[in-house]
Amino acid sequence: MENNRNFFITIALSVLILTLWQVFYVSPRVETQREAARIEAEQQKKDAPATTGAETHPQATVPGSAPVGIPGTDGATATTREAALATSQRVEIDTPRLSGSINLTGGRIDDIRLKDYHLTIDKTSPTIELLNPSVLPNGQFAEIGFAGNDATGAVPGADTVWTVEGKPVLTPSTPVALTYTNDKGLTFKRTISVDSNYMFTVSDTVTNAGAAPVSLSNYGRVTRFDKPTHASVYVLHEGLIGVTGEEGLQELSYSTIEDDQQVIPGKSNDGWLGITDKYWAATLVPSTKQPFQPRFSYFGDNGRPRYQADYLTDPITVAAGQSATIETLVFAGAKEVATIDAYEKERGIRQFELLIDWGWFYFITKPMFWLIDTLYKMLGNFGLAILATTVLVKAVFFPLANKSYKSMANMKKVQPAMLEIREKYADDKMKQQQAMMELYKKEKINPVAGCWPVLIQIPVFFALYKVLYITIEMRHAPFFGWIQDLAAPDPTSLFNLFGLLPFAMPEYLHIGVWPLIMGVTMFLQMRMNPTPPDPTQAMIFNWMPVIFTFMLASFPAGLVIYWAWNNSLSILQQGVIMKRQGAKIELWDNLVGMFRKKPSPAE
Repeated sequence: MENNRNFFITIALSVLILTLWQVFYVSPRVETQREAARIEAEQQKKDAPATTGAETHPQATVPGSAPVGIPGTDGATATTREAALATSQRVEIDTPRLSGSINLTGGRIDDIRLKDYHLTIDKTSPTIELLNPSVLPNGQFAEIGFAGNDATGAVPGADTVWTVEGKPVLTPSTPVALTYTNDKGLTFKRTISVDSNYMFTVSDTVTNAGAAPVSLSNYGRVTRFDKPTHASVYVLHEGLIGVTGEEGLQELSYSTIEDDQQVIPGKSNDGWLGITDKYWAATLVPSTKQPFQPRFSYFGDNGRPRYQADYLTDPITVAAGQSATIETLVFAGAKEVATIDAYEKERGIRQFELLIDWGWFYFITKPMFWLIDTLYKMLGNFGLAILATTVLVKAVFFPLANKSYKSMANMKKVQPAMLEIREKYADDKMKQQQAMMELYKKEKINPVAGCWPVLIQIPVFFALYKVLYITIEMRHAPFFGWIQDLAAPDPTSLFNLFGLLPFAMPEYLHIGVWPLIMGVTMFLQMRMNPTPPDPTQAMIFNWMPVIFTFMLASFPAGLVIYWAWNNSLSILQQGVIMKRQGAKIELWDNLVGMFRKKPSPAE
């Protein structure tokens, strides 16, 4: 009776912990993400009004010298997106993958839509708006300008209205030229070009028609007024990011920069910086011809918080009658692996691949993506690519798994001897353990060998989870049937009979078809192994598939499909090896034994 009572207490505690985990962690996180997507969709459909407030541009401080101001103010007014775009003259952007416009006030890139990506799997849903005018609540823009002094006069900044000839459209084959001349004889000519993906090239030529040399600095910034509404997760960085100077990679979450207010790395001669989301980013790549000071900041003044990644170059001297040119790259688009890698290689951008958060296990995660992506190109479906990847991984680890399964088969052979030892030394656990160790040594059995098939797939499991979660290639990638997004959980639920009953279930009860398949295959795999003699261990083995079914129900469907397929292959592999070793496959006996009434102990 005592054992039964402990058994039921353990079950009750396990169910309680699992329920609390689902209710207070998984469900709120999923609901928050869905609500954020819904709000974003409504904003893009209805162009929700903006909050009011003023944007005052911060000072860019060069270490060891007086602050150099970045001028300009923006008044944030209640408006729609269309109205915000109509308040200034603009140059249209139209490329195979981008649409939008450049604001001639400040020369800002503040209107970018991604033609290839939609808010939902529905192709008729709105396209992704990456950059937006600063007067909107979700304002975000990239801006390039200059910081001058009394000798230079007014230089291009946030308030500068550039002049453009005619009504050009920025396309990959037609760059746009902007000009501005101040009262000190300085003429600024800006040529903006864009490739067929997401990279803008901003080339600024400063011509000094005055009688004396002038010095001025070039600055760039990516500014954002909102932050993601969904809860952050530890496997993914969203926020300010850059690779500069000796520090290398800098990742500052929104909460971190809110606490620190400002982070100023050392000066740099190369690198990049910006603000990143899960799938999209806007970054600046300063010229490598001039040292620059990077900075990451949070400003909460004027009642309108904003986040900013910026840089300020060392002064550039332009002699009288001479010209100087400085070139800046602006990336604004989707974090596609092939595109990012190509930019790093072709443009010579230092460690640009780190814009995608591959994590600490980079050496596993990125090769895993490469393998899945290669198989996808061959098979035409990411789900099939995941299944094929599983087969290849099983093949790589076959020798180790083979050895483990052989040891497990041998353990089944000596099970009668093990039972005899337990009965002989039932009252002396120490002697029982010593006798067991002698038996293992004599029969050359590794008692923990059965753990290896599970342990060796943990790094692969984590790498696959990371690939499914962070890479945009997996976003909205369909499998077959009801799985239309491998990066999202299985949308079905056991508790409404997979949609047959006309009501929706709460998130913590969304136990879909694939999680159930995974749970069944995990259960069958564990039934292939000898039943642990210890009652506590046996109970854990019995309930582990149930717990994993609930836990993985909220994971990406692609990951659950991988786990179910891997379990199926493991069952087949273990069955073949045990048969070759002459060990009895007791799957059926173990299943029947679960329902067989056990004899009461003699009193």
